[in-house]
Amino acid sequence: MQDYRKLTVWNRSHQLVLDLYKLVNLFPKEEQFGLISQIKRAVSSMPANIAEGCGRNSNKDFAQFLNIALGSLNEVTYFILLAKDLKYINIEDYSKLTDECNEIKAMLISLIKKIREKN
Repeated sequence: MQDYRKLTVWNRSHQLVLDLYKLVNLFPKEEQFGLISQIKRAVSSMPANIAEGCGRNSNKDFAQFLNIALGSLNEVTYFILLAKDLKYINIEDYSKLTDECNEIKAMLISLIKKIREKN
């Protein structure tokens, strides 16, 4: 298939991973095996699934992995809301992160539609 590193949606997802990994370091230590772990797992799943899908031999498989990435993104969006409600992140960080998630979501949906149209 294609080199995932050339996909804008992969690059934006990867940057979101880096941003959230830095941010969760500021969370209370008691969240180490709770919310921190869940955020890291969900957010890193996004670019990983995009990359894995790029390595598949069919557009159908690629679209399926993009759908998994989309599900992980929805999970991340919830965890960001939870972190805000628990006062682990401020409203400014929350707004920036949710805006970025919404943009990545639109990109994923667009790419999924484009790939499905090829079938």
